Amino acid sequence: MRMEKRVSDSITEQVQIISQADLNGYKRLFGGKLVEWIDIVAAVTARRHCEHNVTTLMIDQLKFKEPAHANDLIVLRGKITYVGRTSMEVCVRSYVEKVDGMRRLINTAYVVMVALDENEKTIEVPGLIPETAEEKREWEAGKKRYELRKQRRSECY
Repeated sequence: MRMEKRVSDSITEQVQIISQADLNGYKRLFGGKLVEWIDIVAAVTARRHCEHNVTTLMIDQLKFKEPAHANDLIVLRGKITYVGRTSMEVCVRSYVEKVDGMRRLINTAYVVMVALDENEKTIEVPGLIPETAEEKREWEAGKKRYELRKQRRSECY
């Protein structure tokens, strides 16, 4: 029987300050740089949940809501929203944090990670215990996304 973990056991937060090197031609945060940071936060979150190495299987959704600019403080917050047998869905929300501490959501991403053993074969991951009403809603939404991904996978072959 596999053990279970709480959502709060693996929450990860990373902070970045946007520099000139992170900007695109329109002087906004380059989307690819944000995707890199999201992938790192998702990986750390998933590793904390399963206590094994992980790899990115897919980015299921990536919604850019607003831009970020030079010297903005970016806060990325990752948490597990759903788990399958070997996979974990990680939601990473990215915010611009103002000097007064107020945060404005600029991006939401759902990243699917899989756990790997020492031979780089997929292995079973711990279950997830959603405790709050929000965590339970996210679990149900994650379950629907999981089923859609499974359906799309079978339609591709």
